[in-house]
Amino acid sequence: MATMIRPVARRAIRERGLDPTSPVRHFDYLLVSAVVAIAALGLVMIYSTTHHKVVGDELYYVKRQALFLLLGGAAMAVTIAVDYRRLREFTMVIYGVTMLALVAVLSPLGSNVKGHQAWFQLPGGFTLQPSELAKFGIIVAVAGYCTQYRGELDAWRLSTTAVLAAVPIGLVLLQPDLGTVMVFVVMILGLLTMAGLTGRQLLVLGLLALTAVYAVTSIGLLKQYQVDRLTNFIEPASGNSQGSAYNTEQSKQAIAHGRITGEGLENGSQTQGEFVPEQHTDFIFTAVGEELGFVGSTLLLALFALVFWRIWRTARL
Repeated sequence: MATMIRPVARRAIRERGLDPTSPVRHFDYLLVSAVVAIAALGLVMIYSTTHHKVVGDELYYVKRQALFLLLGGAAMAVTIAVDYRRLREFTMVIYGVTMLALVAVLSPLGSNVKGHQAWFQLPGGFTLQPSELAKFGIIVAVAGYCTQYRGELDAWRLSTTAVLAAVPIGLVLLQPDLGTVMVFVVMILGLLTMAGLTGRQLLVLGLLALTAVYAVTSIGLLKQYQVDRLTNFIEPASGNSQGSAYNTEQSKQAIAHGRITGEGLENGSQTQGEFVPEQHTDFIFTAVGEELGFVGSTLLLALFALVFWRIWRTARL
């Protein structure tokens, strides 16, 4: 079947005037359109939550975000132009550079912001967070190793994979950044699932992960506020509405105010009153919920679902 379909696909590509060897031949317009829509909505919500923060420049945060979007677009173009299979040749180089960056940020070269030693200060007021780049590094390293033994991940090879992942996880825990660590764990489990791990192996890894979480919380590696956030998530009633549970309570109130159609852009009482901390970054969805309501929130989640579906489809193909 595949041998019959491939020539037909090539003819269709030629009929559309595209070079069969061009990276654009598989360009997913639906995926990119969804990403652009999410980015555009993000710019609108950032403006709504920050237009009053910087005197004399209502668009300060919007322009910063737009710059990041342009950089992301350039990175996307490079990614399309380069065959991702070539990354296999540089797996350990990428992994090594990632580890060096995570070590360096813990040294005096890094900056401490709000209790986290996680950033490099760059000229122009910009910052670089190595743990974000480490997500890419871990994916390349683990995927590169698992590709060599796809379907043959025995106990020894699985242990090697665990070590590859454990080193950056440990370095990020020292910052400390529990949220990024949790993202790492989900990424690694997803990679190992695609690599052909059995259900029994996944169960063992899950038990080891739970054991590691218990050990980390028991030996005091996590800050008390991080432990409080975890316990408040499990038992919301146990939190203090003016302390560890403050962000959660304010977020819930903001989203509840939105009801069906929202209170309108720049009209959200919680948003414009700045009751929700870090609302233009970590808690931006609360602004969507309050000012655009259930309708706007559903649209945004639908766009993310579309992105997830197209990425999953691409990975399967």
